[in-house]
Amino acid sequence: MDLNRQPPRRPSNTGMGGVVGLARMTDKARGHYAELIGEFKYGQISGNDADLLGFLNTTEDAFLELAIPIPDDELAEQVVAASGRTAAEIEAFNTQQLEREPHDELHVRLLKERIEAYAPGRTDITTVLKSIELDDWGAFRDTDLTVAPPRTAYIKTVLGIVAAARMADKARASHIDKLGGYYLYGDDSYLDRQILELLGVDAETFAEGAWLNPNDVELGEWLLERITPLTPGAISAFNARMSLHGIATPGYEEKFAARRDEVCGAGQTHVTTYFELMDIDDEAHFGLVDLERRAPRSPYDQSVAGITSFGRMIDKGRAHLAKRLSVYYFGEDSGFDRRILEHLGVAQAEFEEGLKAYDTDAEVLKWLQPQLQAGEGKVEALNETLRSLSPDNVRDFLRGAVRKLDPARSDLDTFMAFSELDDVVTFARLRAHV
Repeated sequence: MDLNRQPPRRPSNTGMGGVVGLARMTDKARGHYAELIGEFKYGQISGNDADLLGFLNTTEDAFLELAIPIPDDELAEQVVAASGRTAAEIEAFNTQQLEREPHDELHVRLLKERIEAYAPGRTDITTVLKSIELDDWGAFRDTDLTVAPPRTAYIKTVLGIVAAARMADKARASHIDKLGGYYLYGDDSYLDRQILELLGVDAETFAEGAWLNPNDVELGEWLLERITPLTPGAISAFNARMSLHGIATPGYEEKFAARRDEVCGAGQTHVTTYFELMDIDDEAHFGLVDLERRAPRSPYDQSVAGITSFGRMIDKGRAHLAKRLSVYYFGEDSGFDRRILEHLGVAQAEFEEGLKAYDTDAEVLKWLQPQLQAGEGKVEALNETLRSLSPDNVRDFLRGAVRKLDPARSDLDTFMAFSELDDVVTFARLRAHV
């Protein structure tokens, strides 16, 4: 869960183990691990997490280790059982947390400011947790599609349904009249109509849920209270039908081909579905690189100045500037990028300014021509260094990471090989048709 794009579940949420705050702490733990936690705090630096960890008789590191590999239901069962807490103790903890009111100057001020900003005139918001929930809602309720695209249709974070999270983004944008004249919501969108028909709700009901619930999981829970439950088989069949919709759909061959030529230019026959087309169109419309929907160029790519991973660094830099870096590392945070920048004699901030000024690889190369000429005789040595980078003292860690992606690939022991495999597997999982 990317907590730059949505808040964690509400602090009052008891959906995991019947414990207040456990769902929220789980979301933050996973965001912390993926370095997608945004402005939220996990563990002992969060007062609520510290209270919950203490109540559950665990530590932030121990909880994090469990939260990453196992799903919510198993995690809750294990953590609650290991805590030794009784049902009566959990009920008492929940009551204390839910009824806690702010007493220190900071939290009293925050509550007042949040009510003034997001709920003027409301007198029923008096507790610490309700104050936090109001802040989350106010920060994430609006989506402005005049400045950035909705999320990729491949994301299945709302009830496991493709494009439902994208539709939620459009619903929030529609609520504040920020569809931008480019995107369509509800009955005006073919894809949205299919989702609404599957759910058995109208566009107004879905929009209400999206507005009230900026977290995808909680939007799904809100919808489940209002719809006939869907079977996993029905959802998988729907996902396959919609994600494959395109050139192979009877009756759509000519229409799709015309739209593909319009978006991609002639001859791009490798693009065969509307989901692929939407991703390409979203990036092109806003002139951005979005690594939430596709990988950067291969780490082995040498198409830019013959330097391995240089093109990849450019892609990551542009995604960083667009706030669409996702799980990737750029600049000083990346071992590959750091060495390339050192080779060029360019600081990260200077490189970022260059990317802002120059839109194409050719323009970037022209700008960096003096540095490239100065290091021309050292390129092959740099490439060999980059290709050979390996964690000498933590090789077991790297091999463990590779095994999670493909257990058969015990031969991979360089960071570059792992990065290549990670790109392929990550986006194959994202684009799976079920």
